[in-house]
Amino acid sequence: MAESKYKRVLLKLSGESFCKPGEFGIDGEKLKSIARTIMQLCKQGPEVAIVVGAGNILRGKKFSTDIEIPRNTADYMGMLATIINACALQETLEKLGQPTRVLSAIEVSAICEKFIRRKTLKHLERGRVTILAGGTGNPFFTTDTCAALRASELDVDLLIKATKVEGVYSSDPNKDSNAELFKQITYEDVLKKNLKIMDHSAISLCRENKIPIIVLNIFESDNIAKAIRGEEVGTLIC
Repeated sequence: MAESKYKRVLLKLSGESFCKPGEFGIDGEKLKSIARTIMQLCKQGPEVAIVVGAGNILRGKKFSTDIEIPRNTADYMGMLATIINACALQETLEKLGQPTRVLSAIEVSAICEKFIRRKTLKHLERGRVTILAGGTGNPFFTTDTCAALRASELDVDLLIKATKVEGVYSSDPNKDSNAELFKQITYEDVLKKNLKIMDHSAISLCRENKIPIIVLNIFESDNIAKAIRGEEVGTLIC
C-alpha cells in the first residue's frame, strides 16, 4: 500500500456517517465501515486525529428551536452526544486492533480523557488514533469549527471533511442539477461565494494557519486513502 503524503491528518466525521440515511442513532454496520476506513488510513502511515459530530443523535441549534430550551443547554447536550459517538468508534477500532484514545473538551472521566494538547500529541506520536470529542467545550460553536481549531492546535498537515457528497459544489446538487463541482477552490472563494460546505469560521481558521482541506464522500471506496496519497479526489480548499 502506498504511503501517505502527510505526516499527520485530522478527519472530520459527521454524525450522519454513523447511521443509515434519514435515520438516527448508531448503526452497527455503518460504524464498522467507518472503523475499517480509518484502519486503512492508519496503515498508510500518518498520525490520525478524528473529530466527530453528533447529528445522528442531536443538533443543538435545531433542538433548542424545536423543544424551546436555551441554546446553551442544547449545545452542551450536543457535545455530550459527540462523546457517545466517539466511545462507540473507539471500541470498534480497538476490536480491529487499532489503539485508540478518546479525549474530550468536556470532562467525563469515567469513559474518556480530558483534551490536553501535549497529551494528545503524545498519543499521536505513539501511533494511537485520537478521537476528539465534546466539540470546543463551548456553546455556539459547531464541530466543523472544532475540527479547524484542533487541526491548528495539533499542527496537522491536512484536514479531511468526510461528507455524503462528492465535494464542494457551486450550489446544492440535490436542488440544482446544474451545480458545478469544484476540483480546487481557494479559502477566499469559499467565503466570497458563501458556500455552505463548512462554517466560515472554520474556513478562516484553516486559511490563517495554512491548513489545506479536502472535502470528499466518505462512502466512496478508497476516497480517503487516495486523498492522503496525494491523488485528486473530492475538492481541495487551499
